[in-house]
Amino acid sequence: MNRLKHLWSVLRSNFWFMPSLIVVVSIAFAVTLIEVDSTGIDRWLARWPRLFGAGAEGARGMMSTIAGSMMTVVGVTFSMILVVLALASSQYTSRILRNFMRSRVTQIVLGIFAGIFTYCLIVLRTIRSADEGGFVPTLAVFFGLVLALGGVGALMFFIHHIASSIQASSIVASVAQETIATVDRLFPKNLGQVPSEDDDDEAPFSQTKRTWYAVPARRNGYIQGVNNTALLILARDRKTVVRMERGIGEFIVQDTTLASLALEEPPDQETVDALLATFTISRYRTVEQDAAFGIRQIVDIALKALSPGIIDTTTAVTCVDYLTVIMARIAPRQIPSSYRYEDGELGVIARGASFERLLAESFDQIRRIAQGDIVILSRLLDAIQTLASLTASQHRRGALRAQTQWIAEMAERAIESPHDLARIHAQLARVREALEAEPASCTGQGVMSL
Repeated sequence: MNRLKHLWSVLRSNFWFMPSLIVVVSIAFAVTLIEVDSTGIDRWLARWPRLFGAGAEGARGMMSTIAGSMMTVVGVTFSMILVVLALASSQYTSRILRNFMRSRVTQIVLGIFAGIFTYCLIVLRTIRSADEGGFVPTLAVFFGLVLALGGVGALMFFIHHIASSIQASSIVASVAQETIATVDRLFPKNLGQVPSEDDDDEAPFSQTKRTWYAVPARRNGYIQGVNNTALLILARDRKTVVRMERGIGEFIVQDTTLASLALEEPPDQETVDALLATFTISRYRTVEQDAAFGIRQIVDIALKALSPGIIDTTTAVTCVDYLTVIMARIAPRQIPSSYRYEDGELGVIARGASFERLLAESFDQIRRIAQGDIVILSRLLDAIQTLASLTASQHRRGALRAQTQWIAEMAERAIESPHDLARIHAQLARVREALEAEPASCTGQGVMSL
């Protein structure tokens, strides 16, 4: 199942998969209409000669024109896509290129143009003049005209889509939406049976006559995902505990320890193979099980916007706003414990995300590069105040207090204007007051686990 999900993710990121499906459908559609025409339906269609009255030469000329124009449009579309990819990579970050490649709109539009071209070729080869046997698939030719008009509409829509998609706010919002979907999928429910909300860093389990045996990775790359259910089943069936030595999103070097098994004797090859099959390792990170990578993309866009050669404060502010949205989604939620149980027995010791790490991933680098930019520092303080209103966890509030203190220290060092410094001090006072207050939205919910 893990490999099937990985395969589907790879196929979704390719330009050829969806267009290929549309081309196959267009071939089937063309063959079907040609077969319908061959049944003698032309006598019924002759009642509307202005719609279905094209002769062999006219039909051949129209299909040739449509096919040639569609190939030209395909070339123009590919050129537009390459320009957008180059612009996005240089202006924002290369890590967002996969988002453009995964765009359903882009893939479907390419498929429509390629499909119309293929449809016209299939129909064109069946048209015969009177001296060749006299066959004109009237219905198929008519639908070729309809498809050409639809292709014109698709081209106009695609130009609008490209113009909208390269705007900074659209790119950041798209990455944030995908990251929020990952947060909703990963954090609303526990993995395994967690006995309490306040797990210690080291959960007790029986180690009698057990030794930790390392299982090395067989390839280099980033850990894209882990099949947690399969890990729990493996631990239950082998009566062992699986400890992940590398978490999702981390880079693993071949022949270094990926996970460890607590066993009385070394694991057999079948167990090792089953364990390795639960991990998906590839050359790049993805967002499907890695919310931190979605945050990383937005942070990279903010850092590029704040770089000395660009200094686009508005884009950086947009990034901070959407990072706040993501962290606000996480702040009131219970993040699954690293210790996961099956039938009351510890099965997996995972390496997962925590609110503190995700918060640091979101704000640390932006805070450092912002230096004395009062707009960015003020926006970061607004974000902290918003997050403080959404969580009652003292651990999480402690992380927010630390961020507030670091911003205060940077403001003292980097802001020279007394007026600007006074504004930051006033905002710091409000944020600290919010951190000490009881959040109305969290009253009665108790402390959330980390």
